[in-house]
Amino acid sequence: MNIRDRPDLPDDGQPPSADLLAGEYVLGVLDADQRADVERRIVSDPGFARLVTQWEHRLAPMLDAMGSEAVPAHLWPRIRTSLGWSSVSTHAPRAWQRTGFWQGMTALAAMVALVAVLSRGDLEPVAPVPTPVAVTPTAPPTPAEPEQATRPVTPLLHDDGSPGWLASVDKAQGKVLMVPVPTAADAAGRAPELWLIPAGGTPRSLGLVSINRAHTVTVPDALRDALVNGSVLAVTLEPAGGAPQGVPTGPIVAKGDIATL
Repeated sequence: MNIRDRPDLPDDGQPPSADLLAGEYVLGVLDADQRADVERRIVSDPGFARLVTQWEHRLAPMLDAMGSEAVPAHLWPRIRTSLGWSSVSTHAPRAWQRTGFWQGMTALAAMVALVAVLSRGDLEPVAPVPTPVAVTPTAPPTPAEPEQATRPVTPLLHDDGSPGWLASVDKAQGKVLMVPVPTAADAAGRAPELWLIPAGGTPRSLGLVSINRAHTVTVPDALRDALVNGSVLAVTLEPAGGAPQGVPTGPIVAKGDIATL
């Protein structure tokens, strides 16, 4: 299932953006026909090929952190056949084909949701560069997709290294997009609360966060300057109404250093 099949995300009836399609390709969520179309476009459209490369570089650190395990030689052909592909790949392996991808499928499912939200209205569209007028008749150049601004993702990790949330920080707008890796509610009825911790400072509450749906957290103007490298985002378990007096009382269940452009 790809991003456009998700019933919980709005559908504006428009084809997916080039950046979204490139992300789906790298994540490996396209069907066989869609993958074939994308691979032809990679060859013919240099701008689109750059978007694919950018997604591979963006996800590579997460795949490296997941590590890898030896896979029996017979397993990959079975997986490829079950997906409707040829049992033997005729292309050089890409980052998404590494075994770390399959180990991290749950985290990357959350990444897919993050890509969808960022690609459907959270980014300002970039106008294409007009084609220059040729002095002499020449074959028209292959149109290149305009590069879109992207924001890095900050994984908020549990103590065992598994991701609990993925956060994308937009300092200019004062917003943090939070995408949870869905999990069960706390047995004691406590709620997850997000904290911004400046370097050498005290935790400041950004409010309660969801454990099963992506949503945007608005950061108060007074705290925007702390949305920089060196600060930390952390999630604690607090009473259902939030931490009393705005001071964390429960255990930290996930945290991560802020990554910004």
